[in-house]
Amino acid sequence: MKTGPVPSLPNARLWTGALEVEPDALEQIRKVTQLPILAGPVAVMPDVHLGLGATVGTVIPTRAAIIPAAVGVDIGCGMLAVKTDLVAADLPESLHKVRSQIERDVPVGFDFHDAVVDPKGSQEARGLARRMRDLEKRYPRLRILESMGRFNEKRLWGQLGSLGGGNHFIELCLDATGAAWIMLHSGSRGIGNTIGTTAIEMAKNVAARVDRRLPDRDLAWLDEGTPEFEAYVEGLHWAQEYAALNRDLMLDLVHRALEKALGRAVRFVGEVTNCHHNYARVEEHFGRRMWVTRKGAVSARAGELGIIPGSMGARSFIVRGRGEASSYCSCSHGAGRRMSRTQARKVFSAQDLVAQTAGVECRKDRGVVDEIPSAYKDIDAVMAAQADLVEVVETLKQILCVKG
Repeated sequence: MKTGPVPSLPNARLWTGALEVEPDALEQIRKVTQLPILAGPVAVMPDVHLGLGATVGTVIPTRAAIIPAAVGVDIGCGMLAVKTDLVAADLPESLHKVRSQIERDVPVGFDFHDAVVDPKGSQEARGLARRMRDLEKRYPRLRILESMGRFNEKRLWGQLGSLGGGNHFIELCLDATGAAWIMLHSGSRGIGNTIGTTAIEMAKNVAARVDRRLPDRDLAWLDEGTPEFEAYVEGLHWAQEYAALNRDLMLDLVHRALEKALGRAVRFVGEVTNCHHNYARVEEHFGRRMWVTRKGAVSARAGELGIIPGSMGARSFIVRGRGEASSYCSCSHGAGRRMSRTQARKVFSAQDLVAQTAGVECRKDRGVVDEIPSAYKDIDAVMAAQADLVEVVETLKQILCVKG
């Protein structure tokens, strides 16, 4: 439900309901609303929290320009989910063997594959291989390479099909009927970070060159028609495709790991949902063409499926968009943090993590305390605040979680 008018934010629409928004985040939103390139009010999702330049959980419409820091450095980060033919009764009492197999087959944290993943066999696998070859052909021609320098080629291709760290995860979940789902969260890994960081610096350099007055240097933008803009957009689209492929390759690896660990075939039921929540693209809203940047937000056009995860110990949701025009057809990308990673490490212990992830096969050590469920907002309150943006199709609860 959309929050009433906020006097200090006349050019923003908030779907925060009764959820508290930190003062620093409100100030970030206020600064974004001052930009002359906006194509309409900023839409603020219920999972909103402080980010780099712009808040995470924000939809920013712009005219003939993009703010690289608003897109972020994990370009194309997003979610994937698919239902399997497994049910709870098919699974062993202990899922430790399953988690160990996934962790062996999918690099996590800073690790990456020693050799490029070679999907083969099925028609779907051949499609993944074709997408990899297309990215490989286009990569050397990316104009943004002139500014960022060539990336470590071994790492670039070895990170395809890898998880990363932080809030990225692979989960096995059960829905209300007891059916098992595979769900995962990751993005464009190191190459997306490098493209994003390079573009942010490019935008700052342009702003300094033309003496552009900004409420925050991280809100520097690139204008359509300029060489910097064209180079960034080319890299942006490439990184978004890389991120989507990364998730599909991981699904293939997790699928095979699950079959190895269980000693049986596992089939998918229905379509795979694969959606970005850190990206920008051209869309039409209110009869106008504009760039829409979703920084921690998901497209929710009428009938469109999306994924809104909770945390390591909370429920997640497969949702269908309602096509709410005033939100630019968007919804939240998750629960959203209510405290920083540093604060979470100070406040909570490994014992707290054990208690809050009871019943979930996962790491329960101090290294992932910053991902403890209490560091995140209440996912049920987040969902209630955006009931006019999406309807819930499936409710999932994780029974296994792999973290970097």
